[in-house]
Amino acid sequence: MPSVLPLEPPQRLVRALASQPGSEAVTRAQNWLGDLPALLERQLEEWELTAERVVSPGGRSSLVVLVRQSDGLPAALKLVAPDGAPAPVRAAREYEALTRWHGLGAVRVLRAAPEEGALLLERLRGEVSLRSLPEAKATLEAVSVVRRLWVPAGDSTVFETVAEHTRSEAALMRGAAPDEALPLVEAALEARDTLLADPPPGEDSVLLHGDFRQGAVLGAAAAAERAPWLTVGPDPLVGEPAYELARLVRDRLHDLMASTGAAAATRRRVNKLADSLDVPRERVRLWALYRAVESAVRQSAGGNRADAEMLLEFASWL
Repeated sequence: MPSVLPLEPPQRLVRALASQPGSEAVTRAQNWLGDLPALLERQLEEWELTAERVVSPGGRSSLVVLVRQSDGLPAALKLVAPDGAPAPVRAAREYEALTRWHGLGAVRVLRAAPEEGALLLERLRGEVSLRSLPEAKATLEAVSVVRRLWVPAGDSTVFETVAEHTRSEAALMRGAAPDEALPLVEAALEARDTLLADPPPGEDSVLLHGDFRQGAVLGAAAAAERAPWLTVGPDPLVGEPAYELARLVRDRLHDLMASTGAAAATRRRVNKLADSLDVPRERVRLWALYRAVESAVRQSAGGNRADAEMLLEFASWL
């Protein structure tokens, strides 16, 4: 029989699910956490897996358990949490994206049960991400990885578009923004409207990771023959590459805040990332503004005032 771990979900995950906007989302997350031990036991048994340990501190939108398959080979069992959408919907989107990438720049799926929110993935070196590299080297590797992910989205109806995804965000931003953030919120929403009203020709139907950052790119293990670095944890969307790069602009934000000339360094980041992938600088800047402010409002609503203030200061530099 597969072994079952005494399950204590990582506190990072518990806190993130508890801070979701809306009582319905929180209730759905609480129900998922309550069902989690039974779900884990069921997937271990069905796929004949032996659990080794829960990855901690882990992510904010899933539980990952390191496992061994029946043949002894290592893998990672991911149980997707409801986070903005029900777990089966999120798992189906992630499965579809990873399948389309075929392991090129991304982790491979070994087995999937999207209806249960469960994915069995090849095991990477979870303790080693691009954040372990010097910043210049990490940026170079990140650009190399993300370039491979931008494949045509095709006619799939599984994925949200950037327009659809940000529409629901915009509604929350208007209702949850603290008074001192209102000028930046208005600037961010205006930036979104401008970008969506005039999409770049031929670049608005690319498959995006959706949450691409240095911490989501891990060192490969057995996969090293095809690539040394592979991305995990997509929250896939369909849209333009500039939206993807906007999250990379604020990577290592704490380090950036502590440096001298942070505002000028931020603008250099925008230009460097845009130029390295032949994406318009202004579109990267505007999406970076929007995504930073949206994240700030979300952090503020969840009670994380310090992070919210840091993100708003960053947005003011753009």
